[in-house]
Amino acid sequence: MKARFSLGIDLGTSNCAMALTDLETDRTEVLPIPQILAANQLGEKPTLASAIYLPHPEEFPQGSFRPPWSAGETSGIIGQFARDHGALVPDRLTTSAKSWLSNPHVDPKQRTLPWRSDSVEQKLSPFECSRCYLQHLKDAFLHTVNAQGRQWELADGQIVVTVPASFDEVARSLTAEAAEAAGLGYVTLLEEPQAAFYAWSARAGRQWRDAVAPGDIILVCDVGGGTADFSLIAVTDVGGNLELERISVGEHILLGGDNMDLALAYTLQARLEAEGKALDAWQFLALVHAASHAKITLFEDTTLAEAPIAIPSRGSSLFAKTIAIALDRTLLSQVILDGFFAQTAIDDLPREARRTGLQEFGLPYASDPVISKHLARFLTRSLQNVKASDKLHALVGSRAGGQALMPTAVLFNGGVFKAEPIRARVLDLLASWNGGQAVRELEGFEPDLAVAQGAALYGRHRATGKGMRIKAGTSRSYYIGLKASMPAVPGFRPPVKALCVVPQGMQEGTELLIEGRTFGLVTGEAAEFRFFSSAVRSGDIPGQILPDAERELEETSLLEVELPALPDVSSGQVVPVRIEAVVTELGTLELWMKHTNSDRKWKIEFQVRTE
Repeated sequence: MKARFSLGIDLGTSNCAMALTDLETDRTEVLPIPQILAANQLGEKPTLASAIYLPHPEEFPQGSFRPPWSAGETSGIIGQFARDHGALVPDRLTTSAKSWLSNPHVDPKQRTLPWRSDSVEQKLSPFECSRCYLQHLKDAFLHTVNAQGRQWELADGQIVVTVPASFDEVARSLTAEAAEAAGLGYVTLLEEPQAAFYAWSARAGRQWRDAVAPGDIILVCDVGGGTADFSLIAVTDVGGNLELERISVGEHILLGGDNMDLALAYTLQARLEAEGKALDAWQFLALVHAASHAKITLFEDTTLAEAPIAIPSRGSSLFAKTIAIALDRTLLSQVILDGFFAQTAIDDLPREARRTGLQEFGLPYASDPVISKHLARFLTRSLQNVKASDKLHALVGSRAGGQALMPTAVLFNGGVFKAEPIRARVLDLLASWNGGQAVRELEGFEPDLAVAQGAALYGRHRATGKGMRIKAGTSRSYYIGLKASMPAVPGFRPPVKALCVVPQGMQEGTELLIEGRTFGLVTGEAAEFRFFSSAVRSGDIPGQILPDAERELEETSLLEVELPALPDVSSGQVVPVRIEAVVTELGTLELWMKHTNSDRKWKIEFQVRTE
């Protein structure tokens, strides 16, 4: 059946958004999202806060937070009210669930959120939180279009959900699984930086081809509330036509606007303590919230010298105990620009904090808050990646010299870059690394809504076959661990070898069989499979074996599973197989072990490490 619409969903760490392309009118619009704004008050906002508040059973009257599409009470409150009210009761507030999906040391399906909370009766898993956000967005979409008189079903459209380019295969698969559990069916996954570029090119119209040229390397610099994500896209000329290819992606960095708000709050708290004014834990949370608003006010209105902040306290004499302070522009620049976007050198890379033997377990936040250093590391690693592949090296040409792969243009994305002074600082930083030569900004971006719009436009491209496409494929090379075949030696543990099964850039809708190699697969008893990946080994080819996986690669996941034995083979016996990798049209990865002597095959899935 011909698709009638394309729905783009930005499942953000801090905020979600939706955009719709009507394929009959070819019009793209951002969909307002109905959500709870207060008790018994429903409203619409362009974004949905990625926050779930789990109220105490006796905190609110029954039925106070019922969405219009639900006949019953929901287990948690999602959206703006959840974030605002949850700031006052933080041990019942869940945020940053998306970041937990990519944490290799936890099981995202275990009920662990709100993290470190002892007061919640029934916690949620990171996976369940993602499912809740997606289900809310799905219900909101159907509610909105039906109210507009469009009797659409989900099966009538193309649905695209965005993920960070830095997400590994485990986190991508979990996102797709959460979408299916939310009732969205099988969705297509799209990297957020690519979505931002699709949105920019659509806003630029036909002029986008005048803004970039063959030889350009475009940095998509995305800093949101909780994460920093970088990608590079090369522009080439093929037969007189411009083509785009994503050539590098960064690491998953938990560093963003939330860190900046905390830094401002700690600095202001120090000023108050110097004046003899102490804040309790509740007041500090209020200060974080107020500092965030003050930051936005000063960045939006450059004529203001300062923004006032009032910190209330709980109790009957509320106004008498209010503490007043102001965030001035000098302090804002010192904390945000000089603290997070310092003018560092290209070889000044993130420092690793001295590791304490025992520490609180939680999200793997970036230990170095200077985003400039993380950007330098990304550009340095990008040069390493393109040099590993003759094909990519040819795409960037002479720009592959020096210490890092320098972009010629930058597209900003994410709420942090609403502030013009921050964009200007990044451009100055890139110019200083580029021998004084300016790196131009691709203007005309919407940092909160671009990713959802770009996802809807990508769905349109898929449904109609029309429009510009970025050649991307898998963002990493993927490997499976191999046990070395060698005699046992006392006191020596042989290194784990790694077999490349998916090369970086393998396109969606393709499959490959590792030719000329046969491997032994254990069936009929529990066996362990280790998976690895790399974002800087673009030259590795399927079937290539690396001698030491733990030294050269990043471990992605571990799977312990018992594969069914063949009818005529005893349990535990090794059977000969060949390996076939498939990247589906939806952007997920499948790995198949095919028996060489029959048509039997086993599917081996990337799963989360839970050890």
